[in-house]
Amino acid sequence: MTRRRGGTRFLSAAEAAALVEDGDLVAVEGSGGGVVEPDALLRAIGHRFQRSGRPRHLTVFHCFGIGDRRKEGLDHLAHEGLVRRAIGGHFGMSPAFTRLVTDGKVEAYNLPLGAMTHMLRAAAARQPGVLTRVGLHTFVDPRVEGGRLTPRTTEDLVQVVSFAGGEWLFYPALPVQVALIRGSSADPAGNIGMEEEPAFIQGLTLALAARASGGIVIAQVKRRVEAGAIPPKAVAVPGGLVDAVVVHPEQQQTWGGPYDPSLAGEPGAPKVGLQPMPLDERKVVARRAAMELETGAVINLGFGMADGVARVAAEEGIADRITFTVEQGLWGGVPAPGLIFGAVHNPEACIPVPSQMDFYHGGGLDIAFLGLAEADAEGNVNVSRFGGQLAGCGGFIDITQHSRKVVFCGTFAAGGLRVAAQDGRLRILQEGRHPKFVRQVEQITFSGRYARQQGQAVRYVTERAVFGLVPEGVVLLELAPGVDLQRDILPLMGFSPILPAEVRPMDARLFAPEPIGLTARFR
Repeated sequence: MTRRRGGTRFLSAAEAAALVEDGDLVAVEGSGGGVVEPDALLRAIGHRFQRSGRPRHLTVFHCFGIGDRRKEGLDHLAHEGLVRRAIGGHFGMSPAFTRLVTDGKVEAYNLPLGAMTHMLRAAAARQPGVLTRVGLHTFVDPRVEGGRLTPRTTEDLVQVVSFAGGEWLFYPALPVQVALIRGSSADPAGNIGMEEEPAFIQGLTLALAARASGGIVIAQVKRRVEAGAIPPKAVAVPGGLVDAVVVHPEQQQTWGGPYDPSLAGEPGAPKVGLQPMPLDERKVVARRAAMELETGAVINLGFGMADGVARVAAEEGIADRITFTVEQGLWGGVPAPGLIFGAVHNPEACIPVPSQMDFYHGGGLDIAFLGLAEADAEGNVNVSRFGGQLAGCGGFIDITQHSRKVVFCGTFAAGGLRVAAQDGRLRILQEGRHPKFVRQVEQITFSGRYARQQGQAVRYVTERAVFGLVPEGVVLLELAPGVDLQRDILPLMGFSPILPAEVRPMDARLFAPEPIGLTARFR
């Protein structure tokens, strides 16, 4: 039964929240740090529940992490009884909501964000779902964990399917009763413009999915504009798809600070540069990872230590010879670090997330640089759930399973590690408390076995050693000058790596203050 009411209405946030009914699947747009986050709508739904106890038992569907790691985003929905089920790509940006999951108060699934955005696209076309290899042999595979996050989560959403002589995962299209989207402006017909937003994300896909499901679309914008003020080619979501608009004049571009024209890609916006990193373990890792770059490569930079590759490339004068991309659909420019990772300063192009994921799933990436929380003897990597913390996979699986080369970046150990890089050598001043190379990872976010089957080139780069993945397992390739294999490597590993007859030294230039001369490799 359709719930569309005909025409676009301008409502208050409280009036819009009243349109959400018990048991609805609510699909929420947005990305971490407040990027395209419909915060006023989420806040209004939470306030309504606190006042009236309604709506109840929602299913919340969100492809990216949403929030500011403190109190925003999905934390507005962190009330027992409001949410029955969470289906998310990433959880780390909303700590109170994530506690509902880790405390077992809701059913919850963690699925790859690319597969999730294609689930929405399938719903928009009234297709049964998505057939893809994304997630095979990871914790999303129903033969492993099925993406289930709590003991009360028993239903298998994802299925293994044999088709056309191969093995696939099937992700079902789910009906969307309410789509919460965001833009910068809306005209009287409800056409949505994105002129101040850092990315398109997937508002159009959410709106189409809700329309095909007989659901409703609620858009949050900063301002109402006159008819014709938004050029037709600048309309991100047509008004014919939008049921209600909430004008929120206090809407912030991100949670990272005041409005920044460079994040919106405004013509003539000041160019943002990257400051050189201090010479510490993060820079050593970023430098060594950057040595994997190639002229003309299209790359993806993941959250955390991997984002240092962009700063090294800028310092070395080669940033203009490669193309950076992020899951949020942005190409070129300077990736923003920290809380608003996913936004980009001075981007060259912006495309919707479903199209970006088509590019990633289609093997378009030459190299992916991503983080490393745990790795084991099989070459598996975990970044999604470890040490009692739930982060989620985000786009990690979508990216790592299809990139020609994958470079994992992280310190050899975590927790209190202190090192000194000087005179071309590395000194370990204080060892980390938590080794990262373990016997078996807590959760498989990247499958080493599947990577070997696919013939992927894989590197694990740390400040003191570089490992590779070969058919026999994990092999030690390089050792930092000043580091002792028997003292600083093997005793801290939960498994014995393959040791070749000769282990190469890491380049001494990595441990000196001067640039390492990457320009010479890019001529």
